[in-house]
Amino acid sequence: MCRRCCQIGPLIEAVCARCGAGRLLAHPELESLGIAHIDCDAFYASVEKRDRPELAHEPLIVGHAGARGVVVTACYIARGFGVRSAMPMFQALERCPQAKVIQPDMAKYKRVSEQIRAIFRAATDIIEPLSLDEAYLDLTDDYRTEAPPAAEALAQIAARVEREVGITVSIGLSCNKFLAKLASELDKPRGFSLIGQAEARDFLAPLSVRKIHGVGAVTARRMEESGLRTIADLQAMSSAALAARFGKFGHRLALYAHGNDDRAVTPHQPLKSLSAETTLAQDTASAGELRAIAGRLSERVAEQLERKGVAGRSIVLKLKTSDFRVLSRSRRLAHPTQRSDVIWQNVSALIDKAADGRSFRLIGVGVAEIEPATAADPIDLFGFSAHPRVP
Repeated sequence: MCRRCCQIGPLIEAVCARCGAGRLLAHPELESLGIAHIDCDAFYASVEKRDRPELAHEPLIVGHAGARGVVVTACYIARGFGVRSAMPMFQALERCPQAKVIQPDMAKYKRVSEQIRAIFRAATDIIEPLSLDEAYLDLTDDYRTEAPPAAEALAQIAARVEREVGITVSIGLSCNKFLAKLASELDKPRGFSLIGQAEARDFLAPLSVRKIHGVGAVTARRMEESGLRTIADLQAMSSAALAARFGKFGHRLALYAHGNDDRAVTPHQPLKSLSAETTLAQDTASAGELRAIAGRLSERVAEQLERKGVAGRSIVLKLKTSDFRVLSRSRRLAHPTQRSDVIWQNVSALIDKAADGRSFRLIGVGVAEIEPATAADPIDLFGFSAHPRVP
């Protein structure tokens, strides 16, 4: 397939027979694969460079300036100096002191995201957004709205985003979501990569277990400590053996290790959690100070719950230590809640356990296990279901 004229066709001496371009994509399963993952390249930074052409060839960091700030994203030039998302800003500027720092403009990025999503909808209605800058698309025969094969439709999407929006995307195409996501990471920026079903097992074998969807840092360390370092190590184990070691997730690991994934592209994902967090002006080890800040965050979470008409059954506390280690603690309630005081009381108990003398630079409060608000906060024995404000 020619990525310039967006069509599958013949070659003449390794160039497209139609337009003469050499930007080609070839794969034995090119015309049969239909699940895609599209990721905008350094999205926030790319939008800012589009709007400020004088920065096109300069290192750019989008994030919060100041000693307590963090990097939201960085352009590929800045990444070449070792700058990464979520890095403390002072570390980023130590690695790349010449970088330009711009505050994020989320309203603008949301508008651009909606423009890109409208381009996606020209090819399929089955779109599962993961964030403002990435999404899964189902372009199989049942859902594709245009006649061309999925690869051609995706090439047209990439070309339209560049032409109409002014940024680039990277595309992964495969037979399922897990492999499509991996493929989109293979050739960034402006990439288009395929992983076919026939090659999936061999392709996965040498990769780290950390590449598997759902394997976080804690699970990865646990795997590596037990000798499971590559996906080939998982392939050598039966589904039953993985389930015995990792519980329900073990069955999912067995699927992924062999390149299988039965998750559908779901256009409307149910809300799973809501949260609010803040980086502190100064590190603190004081449980009392943390509880006071958690009170304000609890009110923000309660406002979100009420606005969306939902409630949360699990209360979640997030803390980041002075050396940037992230702690997460949770508590499950007997009934889902929308109430700020209930959230705060439970978070306070979690803070009392977590505040062990270490200093913290960030605190977050959230709820998980989202349910309809109709089940929230049942009336007590005296007929009251008050919503008092937290201290």
